[in-house]
Amino acid sequence: MMRIMISARNQFVGMVENVKAGAVNGVVTIKSGNEEIKADITMESINQLGLKEGVEAAAVVKATSVMFASGSEPISNLSARNQFAGIVSNVREGAVNGHITLSLPDGNQITGSITNEAIEELGLTEGVPAIAIIKSTDVMVATF
Repeated sequence: MMRIMISARNQFVGMVENVKAGAVNGVVTIKSGNEEIKADITMESINQLGLKEGVEAAAVVKATSVMFASGSEPISNLSARNQFAGIVSNVREGAVNGHITLSLPDGNQITGSITNEAIEELGLTEGVPAIAIIKSTDVMVATF
């Protein structure tokens, strides 16, 4: 599958599985590997992109929009629609912020940028389980 060239680190290429239309916004569910990612975007964008079930699309997320929680169980009382359980495969700390890469069971990866303080407090080191959390309003959608 083709990847688009964009500065956002996270791209989940797959097929639109569902579009739930609203008056102003809709929720688009894209299936990528074993994962589903939900994007809350405007109905204008849904129509302009021709998003409907079976259309190839990519969910795109900037690293700064990814949050993390330690552990392997999704958080049940959280409003964020997208939670992905995986194993920390890379930790790269900078002067203040660092990048965490989480490898998912289906081979997808999610990279997020958080503070070094958060990395340490959450115990995010290579090999530990963690949850990547992304609000559906932080997901952009691209078509080809």
